Amino acid sequence: MTRRLPTVKDLLPKLSDLLGLLTMDEHEQLLKDASVHVFRKNELIYNPGDKPTHLHCLLSGKVKICKDGVGGRTQIVRVIRPVEYFGYRPAFAGENYVSYALAFENSTIVRIPMDEVIKVVKGNARLSWFFINRLATDLGRADERTVSLTQKHIRGRLADALLFLKESYGVEEDGFTLSIYLSREDLANLSNMTTSNAIRTLSAFAAERLVAVDGRKVKLLDIAKLEKISRIG
Repeated sequence: MTRRLPTVKDLLPKLSDLLGLLTMDEHEQLLKDASVHVFRKNELIYNPGDKPTHLHCLLSGKVKICKDGVGGRTQIVRVIRPVEYFGYRPAFAGENYVSYALAFENSTIVRIPMDEVIKVVKGNARLSWFFINRLATDLGRADERTVSLTQKHIRGRLADALLFLKESYGVEEDGFTLSIYLSREDLANLSNMTTSNAIRTLSAFAAERLVAVDGRKVKLLDIAKLEKISRIG
């Protein structure tokens, strides 16, 4: 039996943080052409150079924002968690996308046309502040990540990445296992290192009983020591 795709109406409660800032007319204006999409694991959501035509809201699943650098080397610059809005910065800047978004796992996303979002933003100070606050928060996190990725040694960068994933996605019921299963390549791309370095450093952490590794599952055994390694870089 084919599972029914949820409608925007089904998902309205999850959008309450944004919709609660709107008048009834603005509410209808934003949602009249909104749509729900399911992206499969590793499916592309948008490409560099694409025009940012929609505001995206991740309702379930996990998404990574990536940018290719010198020699085509991939860097994961952000991770998106439910319920989080993304893909709108270039529209406010009058630019096309400079990064690309991929689903870490099967993900359900609501897409709202950016033309309608911008129209409402221009007349709604509370909605404007909503996006200003999120852009400012993202910029602060980006500043911290830049320092980590460019100044810390490999151990500090990997510890940072593991703690960042814990903060972003939390842990499973055991209180230790990260609630995201990453390939070693993804972990390397998040930590700004080669895959071989990520494998060696993760193995060293396991030998030191800082983590336990079971395939793509990573269990954080000693968060205090990981935090210390992250601090000293």
